[in-house]
Amino acid sequence: MKTGSLPDGVQLTVANSGQQVPGDRVPELFEPFRRLHDRVGTGPGHGLGLSIVQSVVTAHGGQLTAHPLPEGGLEIQVGLPGTGN
Repeated sequence: MKTGSLPDGVQLTVANSGQQVPGDRVPELFEPFRRLHDRVGTGPGHGLGLSIVQSVVTAHGGQLTAHPLPEGGLEIQVGLPGTGN
């Protein structure tokens, strides 16, 4: 995870590992109840995480982008506007 300042706000970048994600399927991951692959690990999950993140970022006037990593997983960047203080 990385954080940083932008001229008009802040930025957060998060990357994870996992199976490779085809670039043209990344938008699907932000739809509720969607997964590209079967879940790994023991947690049940419901496929809501990224759709919730997208909703929160949008509600705060931010921007969210996601890019597949060549070795697998995603890099997600969130940009949020400053408070004006």
